[in-house]
This record gives sequence, structure tokens and C-alpha cells, in this order.
Amino acid sequence: MKPSSQFLGPQQRRTAWERFGTEHFDIVVVGGGVVGAGIALDAATRGLQVALVEARDLASGTSSRSSKMFHGGLRYLEQLEFGLVREALRERELSLSTLAPHLVKPLRFLYPLTHRAWERPYVAAGLVLYDSMGGAKSVPGQRHLTRAGALRLAPGLRRDALIGGVSYFDTVVDDARHTMTVARTAAHYGATIRVSTQVIGLLREADRVVGVTVRDTEDGRTGEIRGHVVVNATGVWTDEVQALSHQRGRFHVRASKGVHIVVPRDRIVSDAAIILRTATSVLFVIPWGTHWIIGTTDTDWNLDLAHPAATKADIDYLLERVNQVLVTPLTPADIDGVYAGLRPLLAGEIDETSKLSREHAVARPAPGLVGIAGGKYTTYRVMACDAVDEAAQDIPARVSPSITEKVPLLGADGYFALVNQTVQLAQAYGVHPYRIKHLLDRYGSLIDEVVAFADGMPELLQPITDAPSYLQVEAVYAVAAEGALHLDDILARRTRISIEYSHRGVNCAEQVAQLVAPIVGWNDEEIDWEVETYRARVEAEICSQTQPDDVSADALRIAAPEPRPQILEPVPSER
Repeated sequence: MKPSSQFLGPQQRRTAWERFGTEHFDIVVVGGGVVGAGIALDAATRGLQVALVEARDLASGTSSRSSKMFHGGLRYLEQLEFGLVREALRERELSLSTLAPHLVKPLRFLYPLTHRAWERPYVAAGLVLYDSMGGAKSVPGQRHLTRAGALRLAPGLRRDALIGGVSYFDTVVDDARHTMTVARTAAHYGATIRVSTQVIGLLREADRVVGVTVRDTEDGRTGEIRGHVVVNATGVWTDEVQALSHQRGRFHVRASKGVHIVVPRDRIVSDAAIILRTATSVLFVIPWGTHWIIGTTDTDWNLDLAHPAATKADIDYLLERVNQVLVTPLTPADIDGVYAGLRPLLAGEIDETSKLSREHAVARPAPGLVGIAGGKYTTYRVMACDAVDEAAQDIPARVSPSITEKVPLLGADGYFALVNQTVQLAQAYGVHPYRIKHLLDRYGSLIDEVVAFADGMPELLQPITDAPSYLQVEAVYAVAAEGALHLDDILARRTRISIEYSHRGVNCAEQVAQLVAPIVGWNDEEIDWEVETYRARVEAEICSQTQPDDVSADALRIAAPEPRPQILEPVPSER
């Protein structure tokens, strides 16, 4: 029988706080993004006692705001980063075939060619390398297309915007759902995970770090968690947590802002994702259900780390760039959603840094404290393995090798068989087969667990009124099993309503709050507060997106109330 800890619900949250105060852990992980969740899973499946704390929500930072791809990093070939590309392609293959086939899906891309003579052989050579390194295992290899062939695949492109094309395959993933599933899988194997739990200090004995002081960001109470080693996996907050140790860090992290816009699928006529070269990088146009995601930008960000704001300039840049190749240009009125995320980029490494990959670094700035930063979403599992290997020197017992390449995430086992049984499942549950496909691609073989919440309440299998892509039971399951505590968690990360509907979730906030209130224990006053807080967040985001620059956009965005009222920003380094 599966342990109940895989349900990240209200009871588990209460139990976790009690365990923090009474147990001694091998590893205390700080940060609930994909790297932190991956470290918790890696350590738990090695047989270690693991605690993970996250100040806000799982994937509430960078890990919910990516370009939604598990990709090998085709553009890194140009930088001769062969090791990184091979590593990323291996991870992509693992997730696609074994670890998370319900979440990671193959995706056909079109690379439009714009230069005669040299570009086709140049791109072809890169893709041959890409395919030979592992890019063509579970997905087809490259195909060369004439201009007519490319336009048949993507009729929405202007004829004069390309002279031909190359098609190849990569993958797409719901990043926030994937991160949450990694965390739940870690909990399934015994890790103690708690969100809304902020590290506000490090516990020390002589020169050794022996644990953390934490603050519940819902009610303000504090406590301690003791462990052999603390791992700082906080992404763009790395320097802030490192400062609590009063030791010089081995590296620094700077934040780079990436903005994406979301437009309805019918605005661009194409049967493939599109990758476009820009002066400095690439632009992706990625199919996302009934929408396209278009991004990204790459600009320095030195303001609020929790709520990076997209500006009018960011949005105009994306529209201008994509409109250069579209038959029917996009306008601001076409945009249903906008999101901005921060990449944690390594800066100022020094010689002692254990740089285990060109893209991420692991260091031990003090006994009992390990930091990991940089990297890319696709290689989270490798980063987690490297971090636990580094942490092992602070753990007295022998630490087993990593086995996560053999550990499917929750929902992966049996997924392919269930896909073949879609019609039978639809009859059994009394919903349309396309709803079953939607549920399988979000929950995999946990579909029974999700639908069970509608037992005796068949109305929960009806769509959310103003977000009909989702069933009501999905909101209920988000708070009962997936660790969601606030409307923002449900509408922005457990579902993607906040970017998939032009109302950004405002129109369904009241209904969703009423659905989940019995489980989270909200009274009428608390329901009203959640709804108003969410509305204020959306209003602040929309207003910030009309501003010309980062400073004015940030000022509007941070004025919105924080759903976790007791969070400290920033954490004082002297306590």
C-alpha cells in the first residue's frame, strides 16, 4: 500500500511540522523548485531521512515559468557544449520513456531556413550531431523541407520569411505539474515535505551548520529542523540563504528575466512548434493545449525576486519578433496570458567551486552546508544527484549511489496501458474520452485517485464554469493531495488557468474557493480574502504589463497583497 505521505494535504502538513521538531534528518533541503524536489527524491530513494521546506509553493519561482520544454539545448551545440547537450538529451529520453511519460510529450518543431547555400548544411550538421547524441531515440530524426513543404506544415508563416525548413523533435512539459509530481514522489518514498515554511536562520555548532530555523509563512510560528547537512537549492534566492551562514559563498547567482506571452491556438496556423533565431538567442512558438506560448526575452533583473514583472517593452519585443514571420500579425488584444520568470545564472565562481557541469555548480561553503545553483530544468535529476553526492561527506552513514534513473514519477507506471483504455475509462467514469485524455496527461495512473474525490459528488466531474478545460475535481484534488494552500497555487500552478484564459482566473476564483473551502477549512471571511487577494494580484500584473520599464512595472506588481501573510522579504541575515 502506498504511504499516505504521498498526499500533500492538510493532515500531512500538520504532521510534517511535528516531525520537524522531533526528528533528526540526514538532509534538510531548502527550496521547492525542481532542483530541490529532485534532491529530496534522490536522497529519499538512497534511503536517507529527508526534510524539504519551501517558503511559498512548490515551483512558485523559476520552475513554473520556463519555456515548458524538456529539451537537449540545440543552441548549445553552437557553443560546442557537447557534454551538456548529450547529458540533456539523455535526461529528455529518460523522462519521455520511463520517468514521466504522462507529463513529458514529444513535440515536432519547424526550423525555418532564411539563408541560401550555407544555412541548410550548417543546421543539418548540428541536427545530425543532436540525433546521434540521443536526440532521435524515442522521437523521429530530422527531416528536410522545401519552402512549400515548410509552408504546408506551418501555413501561418509568411512565404518571404523562409526559403525552406528542417523539422525535428523535442519535448514539451507542464513544468509546475512536473515539479510538484517530483516532490510528491519524494514524499511517497518517505521525504517530509512542507510548503509555506521559510528558512530564516541556520543552526550552528562551532563552525558546522547543523540545521535551520523555520517560520510558518501562514501563521508566523517558528521552529527548528536539525540535520547532518543543509542543501541550499533556492535558485535566484541562493545568495540570500547563503548570507545566513555569514560565510563567503563559492559562487553568486544573478537573475535574468524571461517573459512569455500566451495567445489562442487559432491565431497562428501551424502543425508544429516553431523555433526562430534572434540576434542574440532563439524565440520559441510552442503549442500549449488550445494556445501558443511565445518566448522568451533575456534581460537582467535586480528587483523583486518573487514576482518578476513583464513590461510593455517585453511584450512589444515578442510581438515584433514573431510578427516578422507571420502572415497575420498578432496584436496585444490577442494575448490571453503573460508570465515572467527568472533564470538563476552563475556569476563570479572562484577556483574551489566544484563545477560538475558547464551549466551548474555545487559547492560546500561550510561544513554541513551545500549549495547548488545554475543548470537547466531538463538536467534537474543530474543536478540533484551531484548535490546529494556532495552532501554525503557530511552524513556519518554510508550513502548509497543515486538510483533515480530507475524511479518513475507518480502516475508514470501503467500510463501507456491506460491510454489504450481511454474509451473504457470514459464509460466507467461517465465523462467524455477527451476528458480522460486530459486527466491522463496530467495525473497518469493516479487518475483513479483523482476521480475518487467525486464519489457521491458527481457534480465535481463537471467543468469549472469559467475555465471549462478543467474539471471541478481537479481543484479539490489540488488542495487534498498536491500541497496547494491558496487560490494562487491552484489557478497559477496546479492548473494553468491564470495564463490560459483572458480573465486570468478572476472569473472562476469564487467558484474554486467555494469548492476547496471544506478541505482547507476556510470560512466565508477567508474565502472572500482569498478571492480578493487573487484579484488584486491579477490586476497588479495586468497594470504592470502596461509600464515601459522594469522599475515602474515592479512597483505596481509588488503593491499587490501577498497570499502568505507572514513571509519575510528579504530574510534578515542578522538575527
